[in-house]
Amino acid sequence: MIHTLISIRDIVKEYPMGAACVKALAGVSFDIGEGEFVAVMGPSGSGKSTLMNILGCLDRPTSGSYSLAGKEASSMGDTELAHTRNRDIGFVFQAFNLLPRLNALENVMLPLAYSDVPKRERKPMALTAMDAVGLSDKTSNRPKQLSGGEQQRVAIARALVMAPKIVLADEPTGNLDSKNSDDIMRILAKLNSEGRTVVLVTHDRHVASYAKRRLLFRDGLLVGDSARLGGEGAHED
Repeated sequence: MIHTLISIRDIVKEYPMGAACVKALAGVSFDIGEGEFVAVMGPSGSGKSTLMNILGCLDRPTSGSYSLAGKEASSMGDTELAHTRNRDIGFVFQAFNLLPRLNALENVMLPLAYSDVPKRERKPMALTAMDAVGLSDKTSNRPKQLSGGEQQRVAIARALVMAPKIVLADEPTGNLDSKNSDDIMRILAKLNSEGRTVVLVTHDRHVASYAKRRLLFRDGLLVGDSARLGGEGAHED
């Protein structure tokens, strides 16, 4: 039996624009179960990035309910939200967001430094995460000494180091060529096959084909869900 990890109910997100108000999300509802691999797709302005910010507890909805692992995220205080972001959610961004003055291993250790993990345990945990993305031999390299694909793999290792319940990837291949994009997507697919829940925002149909389910957004609304159609995404060569 698949347990629900994410439950979104009637989420609305509005932004003031002078005297007017723009609805980035206009009443969205769906569930994501533990171990799913979901691609969120849609044109620019469709609401997918706003949704990702809410899923990642980086922003709050104007109204509606967001439950993560049975906890109501939309009613959490700032401290509890920060703790949830660090403990339960691993983020992978298009821009890598590595600190240039730190080597790869030190970048991966950063989330541990912001948590209660004892100092002696941080390096072994980071080494395990580096090994999971195939970069055990690059631990001492600084970001500028790594290719774009390697930098994104370091970013994925950083997202994994706290063993989060969910990995949120926002256009993770946007700055990469096709070969490195496929390498990154194979890593995310492997993590999913090992039981990790992955939610991916992308505009690229080929990238989305690695996911097992696709949510299509348009004008702040969920207009398509492959799970409702009984379809499971298959990788397109």
